[in-house]
Amino acid sequence: MALEADRITIDPDICNGKPVVRHLRITVESILDYLSAGESHEEILRQYPMLEAEDISACLAFAT
Repeated sequence: MALEADRITIDPDICNGKPVVRHLRITVESILDYLSAGESHEEILRQYPMLEAEDISACLAFAT
């Protein structure tokens, strides 16, 4: 299943079916945890160079 313009994916074989960013094994929950801890988008992108700014926006949209 693909959500949020194919950026958020749910696959039972990846991270036990948790929503992840583009099959990268980075969970939406992790990104939301970083944001709620006060991390900036820029810091998250530095920590995960394979992410794109749109991925973070997709995580936020998915959460709502």
